[in-house]
Amino acid sequence: PRSMSLPRPGWAEVDAEAVWWGDVVSIAAELTAAAQGAAIAAVCVSGVGPCLVLCDEQDTPVRPAILYGIDMRATAEIAELTERYGADAVLERAASPITTQAVGPKALWVRRNEPQVWDRATRWYNSSSYIVRKLTGEYILDHHTASQSVPLYDIAAQQWHQPWYDDIMADLPAPRLAWSAEIVGTVTPAAAEATGLPVGTPVCAGTVDAWAEAVSVGVRRPGDLMLMYGSTMFFVQQLTGLARHPQLWNTAGVAADTYCLAAGMATSGSLTSWLRELVGDVPFETLVEEAAAVPPGADGLLLLPYFAGERTPIFDPHARGVIAGLTLRHNRAHLFRAGYEGIAFGIRQILELLDTPENPVQRLVAVGGGTQGGLWTQIVSDVTGREQEVPAVTIGASYGDALLAAIGAGLTTPDTDWTRP
Repeated sequence: PRSMSLPRPGWAEVDAEAVWWGDVVSIAAELTAAAQGAAIAAVCVSGVGPCLVLCDEQDTPVRPAILYGIDMRATAEIAELTERYGADAVLERAASPITTQAVGPKALWVRRNEPQVWDRATRWYNSSSYIVRKLTGEYILDHHTASQSVPLYDIAAQQWHQPWYDDIMADLPAPRLAWSAEIVGTVTPAAAEATGLPVGTPVCAGTVDAWAEAVSVGVRRPGDLMLMYGSTMFFVQQLTGLARHPQLWNTAGVAADTYCLAAGMATSGSLTSWLRELVGDVPFETLVEEAAAVPPGADGLLLLPYFAGERTPIFDPHARGVIAGLTLRHNRAHLFRAGYEGIAFGIRQILELLDTPENPVQRLVAVGGGTQGGLWTQIVSDVTGREQEVPAVTIGASYGDALLAAIGAGLTTPDTDWTRP
């Protein structure tokens, strides 16, 4: 995430007001100026998540936002809540284990470690619902993000599980739940002055950025899977119905009666950036060209990509990266190639868990900055034995946001095929 702060080992935070709302203000002002008075049918926003943004009565954040699974501060709370409720009961109710991806243990961490901060909080948000609040004054959360707020949400009932919600969140009220394309409010005069958006413009509930990106590239049918090559690697698979898996995240989709399996690796693009810095900040194009000339297997050099712990499938924030087999004949090209290959085998491990007889992976769409150049995607295809579709044109989650806004405004339907071969 942009402007992420790492104040302590295992912590990952963002200034929600300055970064998230600040970006929306500047982007909206630029877009509305370019629109030259054209009618805006609706607005939809997405953002990183699931996150925890705690705000006071004036909706001012009382601390920096705590980010998704890359923030690993709440390991003790994860263990405690899992023992308190029972791992099997959590999997049955939430369809996912309690991990560093979950909001619940992070909220409990703040209650215990920053009680004065918690006492000032009157509401909580994800990145996208925080922006919706700033735009509309409405206190909502989309069902998909709620389903990642483990263990607060009952995924089968598609509502908050009040006993666990109250146990963890105490007196903080639960936001109203809505589907991602649902109109939840309109732009207020204050938001209009800040952003340039017309007063009264309809605003959708929005969702997590990865799900908006999946919408943007047509990953919507059972068997479709999106693989996002970003700072972290993320997987979104569309299912035929609700599934439960102890090594993956099972979530509600962006529309009613849709479900997904999701997975995420803690490092991917961030690891290749670290390797680049390690060898002297060489241009990526040079490193990719050199790595392409190294034979598969990197002449015996192996890399285990756990440089920031690992999320799925091992859920171990204490896992550590390994570079093994170094000799004097290895150079930076071998190191970079080994990095690509190590991540590729991590992808293969997760794909083998996602691909089941009940929910086979039939189509794989690759998105993100890591798809540029072709070497990384080719290595992944070689290691996994799977073809990947790479969209010719995409600008990521913002395409999906626009499509969700169009659905909310009644200009199209969720069944429309928005992609072209």
